[in-house]
Parts: sequence; structure tokens; C-alpha cells
Amino acid sequence: MRILLVEDEADLGLAIKQVLVGEKYVVDWVTDGAQAWHCLENQWTDYTMAIFDWLLPELSGLKLCQRLRLHQNPLPVLMLTALGQPENRVAGLDAGADDYLVKPFVMEELLARLRALQRRSPQLQSPALTVAGFTLDTANNSLQVNSDPNAPQIIPLTNKEFQILMYLMQNPDRIIPGSKLRYQLWDIDEEPISNVVAAQMRLLRRKLSSYSCPCPIETVPGMGYRFNSQPPSQP
Repeated sequence: MRILLVEDEADLGLAIKQVLVGEKYVVDWVTDGAQAWHCLENQWTDYTMAIFDWLLPELSGLKLCQRLRLHQNPLPVLMLTALGQPENRVAGLDAGADDYLVKPFVMEELLARLRALQRRSPQLQSPALTVAGFTLDTANNSLQVNSDPNAPQIIPLTNKEFQILMYLMQNPDRIIPGSKLRYQLWDIDEEPISNVVAAQMRLLRRKLSSYSCPCPIETVPGMGYRFNSQPPSQP
């Protein structure tokens, strides 16, 4: 899942990003509201949640929320602020924030609130994703191959392998351009090389092959990649 983090305090922003990356999120961190809106308008990037600081340069977190809702964007938003008075909380929620966290806070509470947002968002709820005999276990960072119901095979995944499979399995049989995957699964600060998606696909296919597992990801020449809902019988 991809999170847009908008925080202008450098130390806090870096700390939050590091914690979120450690929890398998892809994180875009920007420091003002104008940059944030540019990210939200980018057709190549789909965010699953956002964290807005209230007091931001260019465009406040409050204005960002209002603009999101005016555009009928249901993106779940957690608002961060040092303004902890009841009237501030009411203003934040009325502007369209889904939850409100007062600074200073501990990272465990931030993560708990994000998990609560996931539970309240139907598209983010499932702890496991199953397509065509493959189950992606979000809790254990693994892929379960269900070809033998009496002895399912468990394949451990790196964070990037997990993210690639999740995005493709959420869009089965849909051709996803490599450029879309690159923009979606690498944060804006990483500046990945142009062939990074192809390289990751080779590594993922090699891993599946080492487990004698057929690869359900099909390369469509000149177009992109597709998770085949009827994968081949051979690796």
C-alpha cells in the first residue's frame, strides 16, 4: 500500500517515513501542500491512505482535505497537528479528515490509527488476497500456493516482491504498464532506474521457479505485465 505523507518538520517526517517503510508501506514524503496536491493529481500514482500535517506551507492540511472532498476523493486521511483543542479537532474532521492525532505522539499509536483506517476502508480490509490458487498473506509477507490443498506451499517474499504481487493480484488479468508499476511501487525519492521493474520481475520469477512454482505473471510484449487468473501449469 502507498501512503502520501505531508509533513514539513524534517526530523518528524523522516522518522515517520522510516517507521512506515519498515511496515511494508511505500511512502511519498513531501513538505508542503502544493507538492502534496501535485502528487494527488498524478494519474500514475494511486494512494491508499494519506497523512497530512495541519500547518503546512503553500496549502494547509485542512485545505488539502477540503479540496480532496470537493473532488469526491474518498482517500482515507489521518490529520497530524499540535492543535489539540476540541474546536480544532471538530474543524479537522469537518474538513474531511477521517482521524486526528495530536502531537507529540508515539509511533505505535500512529500505526494503530492507520490500521484502524484500513479496517474502516472496505478496499483495504482483507488480510489475505487470493487469486487463481495463489494467496498473498499480508500478515506474514508470504505467498501461499494452493495447488495441493493438503500441503499448501509457503514462499517468503521480500517487501518489493510482496508489493509487486499485491498490486498485480488486486488487478487480475489487467495489463499494467511497467512505468505504472515503477511509479506506483517506488517512492518519489528513490528515482529508480528505468529497468528496475524488469529486474525485479526476473528475481521474482527465479524465486518462484526455485520453489517449483508456476509463475502467474505474464509479460505482454510492448504493453506491460498481467497476473493471469489461469496461470500456466509449468514454471
